[in-house]
Amino acid sequence: MRGTVLYGPRDIRYEDRETPRIEQPTDAVIRIAATCVCGSDLWPYRGIQPITQPTPMGHEYCGFVEEVGSAVRLVKPEQFVVGSFATSDNTCSVCQYGYQSSCMRREFISRAQAPILRVPLADGTLVPTPGKPADDLVPSLLATSDVLGTGWFAADAANVKPGATVVVVGDGAVGLLAVLSAGQMGAERIIAMSRHDTRTRLAREFGATDIVTERGDEGGQRIMEMTKGVGADSVLECVGSQESILQAIHCTRKGGYTSYVGVPHAVELEGQALFFAHVHLHGGPAPVRRYLPKLIDLVLNRKINPGKVFDLTLPLEKVAEGYRAMDERRTIKALLRP
Repeated sequence: MRGTVLYGPRDIRYEDRETPRIEQPTDAVIRIAATCVCGSDLWPYRGIQPITQPTPMGHEYCGFVEEVGSAVRLVKPEQFVVGSFATSDNTCSVCQYGYQSSCMRREFISRAQAPILRVPLADGTLVPTPGKPADDLVPSLLATSDVLGTGWFAADAANVKPGATVVVVGDGAVGLLAVLSAGQMGAERIIAMSRHDTRTRLAREFGATDIVTERGDEGGQRIMEMTKGVGADSVLECVGSQESILQAIHCTRKGGYTSYVGVPHAVELEGQALFFAHVHLHGGPAPVRRYLPKLIDLVLNRKINPGKVFDLTLPLEKVAEGYRAMDERRTIKALLRP
């Protein structure tokens, strides 16, 4: 088969690769129905997260099971399945606490931008849908595999409650779906921080009540003005930069909650400032597997449409254009079809 490989900064290639096969009894091999480019893929693509060798790419996926290992019991050939970017057995102590993305047997998926994918720990990682989904639901089901699951975790980790005032820092696909998630959890006021017209329109469609264009210290000051000097109950950080995390903490009321789901790069927090901020901090790699059954059900019942974050669809062989479009912020998120 052919698959996506990153060779260095802005050098993405679609080239011949070995076709995946069953390697362990707990594996499944799936034929990809849809995959995509993730905002976190842009860190190595831009050279901010260095790589030392050609690296297969892709960790968001859904598709049809082609083959399963001898120990797989819950996943069957021909089922349509959605999986997380982190594999999990869904039985270890960490999984039982609801943090499957830190499963004691975890592996990270990294070869999903290809027509075929091997998924380890298939029974604990993959969630089948009841029957073959309608084709127009595939983008939204794909979104559950990472960006919606991550946005949902951002809202959950920030303790979003009915009636809450919520701030979302970041207007990428995760930030936009964090807005949607906060709305689903009953937030009364959702302030999206964005200065990009297309993204602010989608944020409002997903439930944002206010838009703030300022960033950094100015952004924090603007939120304090809007909340009469108190700050927000819940602030969802969906970028991963020093500026965005500090902005999120500074927007949070005393005793409030800040979640962080953007993969951090060059982020340092000063102890005394954090001490006097008096906020709850929680985040990390989203335990998407915990939320998948609920999110899939919401999509299949057409209660939500997270697939709207995909504003560019390309054949998988044009994956390099998907990376370029996202890198240049010409598109929110690129959907790839084999």
